[in-house]
Amino acid sequence: MIVADRKPLQEILEYIKDYKKIMLMGCGGCVTVCFSGGAKAVELLASQIKMARKEQGNDIEIIECTPTRQCEYEFLEELKKDVESVEAVLSIACGVGVQAMAVHFPEMHTVPGLNTKFMGYPVEHALWEEKCAGCGDCVLEWTGGLCPISRCAKKLLNGPCGGSADGVCEVNKDNECVWQLIYDRLKKLGKLENLNQVRKPKDWRTSTNAGQRRIKFEEAML
Repeated sequence: MIVADRKPLQEILEYIKDYKKIMLMGCGGCVTVCFSGGAKAVELLASQIKMARKEQGNDIEIIECTPTRQCEYEFLEELKKDVESVEAVLSIACGVGVQAMAVHFPEMHTVPGLNTKFMGYPVEHALWEEKCAGCGDCVLEWTGGLCPISRCAKKLLNGPCGGSADGVCEVNKDNECVWQLIYDRLKKLGKLENLNQVRKPKDWRTSTNAGQRRIKFEEAML
């Protein structure tokens, strides 16, 4: 799932300093699950903004809403009248939701209230770890299901660097070396021969290096 966290309140206040009436829009998808953009987060942030603006002697009116998904136009269209009644929209969805608003309502200034971080895995309650970078050329079939793109600090594809020691990453001592984990995993699966294969260079054109990516599912058109 997409994981995000909230921007500092002072940064958000700066974004909306010139507006008297805004919409604070959350999202019922991923950011609800990671506690940063659901209905409760909308309610809390709205309260904090109102108190901060009152202290400044600059009251603000806030319309609160949390569509099922902010990244899909049909859910945004339901809010059209409310959107058109405000001066700006403060979005606490992921970056996709913010951009969906910008495209669907091009005359409306939509600003982000979150920093979108990564696609993550829930390790425990309220803790997520980055597991996928969305590189578009998945290598998990030969690394035992462990991703060196998202989990290696140097994005290495040919084994551990010379700096890792005792299974610990030299860049971040709190992280295990994913290539040590890959080796251990492949050994357990009886697949160590994977590491002896000479593989073609990774096609980085499928990642963000080649600019905006698009996917069209032809089957959905039938």
